[in-house]
Amino acid sequence: MAAGFRVSPNYVGPVKLCVFDWAGTVVDSGVFAPVLTFQKLFEDEGVPITSDEVRAPMGVHKRIHIQKICDTPAVTQRWLEKKGQAPTSDDAERIYSKSLSATLDVLPNNSHLIRGAVETINLLRSKYSIKIGSSTGYTKEIMAALRPQAAKGGYAPDCYVTSDQVPNARPSPAMIFKNMIELDVWAPQSVIKVDDTTGGIKAGLYGGMWTVGIAKTGNYVAMTEPAMDSCDPDELEAKIAKARRILRDSGAHYVIDTINDLPGVVEKINERLAMGLGPAC
Repeated sequence: MAAGFRVSPNYVGPVKLCVFDWAGTVVDSGVFAPVLTFQKLFEDEGVPITSDEVRAPMGVHKRIHIQKICDTPAVTQRWLEKKGQAPTSDDAERIYSKSLSATLDVLPNNSHLIRGAVETINLLRSKYSIKIGSSTGYTKEIMAALRPQAAKGGYAPDCYVTSDQVPNARPSPAMIFKNMIELDVWAPQSVIKVDDTTGGIKAGLYGGMWTVGIAKTGNYVAMTEPAMDSCDPDELEAKIAKARRILRDSGAHYVIDTINDLPGVVEKINERLAMGLGPAC
């Protein structure tokens, strides 16, 4: 071993913090608020976009998200046909400047808590003494509207971090690190990042945390809970299986259907931590 270098100590202890995404993970099954917002913004430009075009970059900062939509070849072509030139960075910035009011318009009807989420969060706190963090691509202004709505339903994280509070949002782990600082949790091995997008999973991996992907209620199945209730079971299972593959391929340590499956994963991770095994093992 080179002089002056030491092996980092293995963390031996339980999970101390879970950092949750919002839409698709705890609220808004199917992640419809961002989709409807972006579709309205591009419709106002005279360039309609599909749900799939919106969902492909889901999980990154909203300004980057808009730019990635603009850079999608099919969207660029429709923009060119409508306006006579390809979308520019200034166009993306203009659309982003309108995203706050557009999001606030759709938020009330598209931010319902996912079934059982509150009970699961309460169990994590009471049984495992886990702190509850949150990270989101939403801005502080949007979260100011969402927080009281979620709290009224029984969900109030110990920390709120938005994409405009850090230099880079997902896939950077900066929002997770800010949660850790605010909640005085300093061992990445004691943290679980829970997210329904590949960007969120990558953020946890870059930060050295455990990562858990949410398949059924997330972006890649793209269905509300009532819609899933009435969906053909085989069709629904095929959608969930595809979502599981996407999240596993992104490197998620565990993939579950909904937040309500998380306590069982916490048990497994705690067993591994007790043996001195971390996320990289």
